[in-house]
Amino acid sequence: MTLGTALWSFALVVGLLTVTPGLDTAIILRTAAVGHRRRAWGVVTGIQSGTLTWGALTSAGITAVLTASQLAYDVLRWAGAAYLLWMGARMLVGTFRRRRGGAEGEGAASESGPAADGWCAGWRQGALTNLLNPKIGVFYVAVLPQFIPENAPHFATGLLLTVVHLLLGALWSVLLVACAKAVSGWLRRPSAKRLLDRVTGTAIVGFGMHLAVSK
Repeated sequence: MTLGTALWSFALVVGLLTVTPGLDTAIILRTAAVGHRRRAWGVVTGIQSGTLTWGALTSAGITAVLTASQLAYDVLRWAGAAYLLWMGARMLVGTFRRRRGGAEGEGAASESGPAADGWCAGWRQGALTNLLNPKIGVFYVAVLPQFIPENAPHFATGLLLTVVHLLLGALWSVLLVACAKAVSGWLRRPSAKRLLDRVTGTAIVGFGMHLAVSK
């Protein structure tokens, strides 16, 4: 396999993975749809940072410990599941608090202004969501070496393949943010935002439960 063939083949595999609806897509869409553009780009950058970290660690052979040690995998899995359950439950509880408050402004105020639309907060959310998911590390351990040509420098080629994944993820994220922007006006209505948060929160809790019980 030549390097060019490896790049195109890997791009096809991770391209299909990227556009498959999942946790990253849900978080980016929700954040951008409620009008938090800076935070949405922070989430995108955080996810990309996590992917780059997984790719670099896999290229260096470090993440192989996830497939060799059940304890290491379980610790990371439970940490990731706890984070997702906390994030999803917080989002769901917030919708009921806003409704009980009657005056929607009370709940809306908690998600408005510079703090809610902070890039750093979005980056932290995206990075933690990605780095605390051991399945991404296992995916890289299982898939990445298959696309590194024989006699090619392992670490450099692994990073190059990871960059391909990052570029595809960035392009997909641009499309997601653009789609969210198109409907952001409607989704800023209190009732629509409650519905969006309940759907997204339920999905995130579901991802957390799935990660908790997966082997």
